[in-house]
Amino acid sequence: MTTEPPAVAPAASEPVPLRHSALIEEHVSLGAKLTDFGGWEMPLSYPAGTIAEHRACRTGAAVFDVSHLGTVRVEGPAAFDRLQQTLTNDLGRIGPGRAQYTHLLDDDGGVVDDLIVWWLDDESFDVMPNASNTSAVTGALGGTDTTEQRAVVALQGPYARSVVRSVLPEAADLPHFAVASMTWRDTPCVVAGTGYTGEDGVEIAVPSGSAVPLWRALVAAGAVPAGLGARDTLRLEAGLPLHGHELGRGITPLQAGLGWVVGWDKPSFRGREALVAERARGVERRLVGVTTVGRRPPRAGDLVEAGSGSSGVVTSGNFSPMLGHGIALALVSEPAPATGTPVVVTTRRGPLTGTVATTPFIRAGQFASPPSTPPD
Repeated sequence: MTTEPPAVAPAASEPVPLRHSALIEEHVSLGAKLTDFGGWEMPLSYPAGTIAEHRACRTGAAVFDVSHLGTVRVEGPAAFDRLQQTLTNDLGRIGPGRAQYTHLLDDDGGVVDDLIVWWLDDESFDVMPNASNTSAVTGALGGTDTTEQRAVVALQGPYARSVVRSVLPEAADLPHFAVASMTWRDTPCVVAGTGYTGEDGVEIAVPSGSAVPLWRALVAAGAVPAGLGARDTLRLEAGLPLHGHELGRGITPLQAGLGWVVGWDKPSFRGREALVAERARGVERRLVGVTTVGRRPPRAGDLVEAGSGSSGVVTSGNFSPMLGHGIALALVSEPAPATGTPVVVTTRRGPLTGTVATTPFIRAGQFASPPSTPPD
């Protein structure tokens, strides 16, 4: 049986316009280089460049626009149980006023997304997915996507709390991984003692209309604007995973060395059976740190061969601005090579020699440098 072709060919799908944070005009005015990140047009770097921004965060304080991260509000009397039965970590380990890192898995144990839960009060939670995964997380948890209603600013660095003390004093005393509602210039906001750089700091969620004055206040107090380029090199030095690289479908929390985010005593959560089976038989590959000789860095996709006979692939690699040489995270076959084992990384520009290293590659506050003019 044949059919007549349509009289008019279907129109090609239109490109989806990029989304923008409430701070986009601020970034443009500061001369930021913009890039597509998870469907958002975000600052990759400012005129000073990624390395300068990176060092500003390690030595002092830097401010990042992370409004591309999603916010899914889950609330009501069933909210706790819904999160507990879906996500890997055990909310029973914490309570209201705390934040928790956790995973959403598929049935095979692969990581659909890694996210942070801000437990606001008894029946209210803000779940923070990665930019491109907000709809998947909303579909799994229900709740309301409130991403467009707020902006999120991350203040990070060994002097982050000194900076924020002159802007929002209450935030300066917020403990690590604590969450609290506060008021800034008569505007309600939520502050969490979290971040993604390996340094101390806070993340501040404010209504979109208050994002620009808050950003300007933090910069005036001494924070250096930093883009997503620096955020990536910072998280790599800290040995923190990036979804789509160290985590993703086909990569389980156990392979990534993150078994601690699994509430093994919980009777059920998505992907639990697959993880229990993997734990029983043992993982076939494991994430390790690698340092290489020289400034030329490994890159994602490069092959790794270890002297122990283990082999694998680089998941993230870059030049470390603080250490002055290449660093990488790699998924390698078991038995994973011990720290100090020589490795060869095969790159498009030739081989790199290095060793297996412990992570994080740096520790928080290691490079703190007293500001020339301490914040008031």
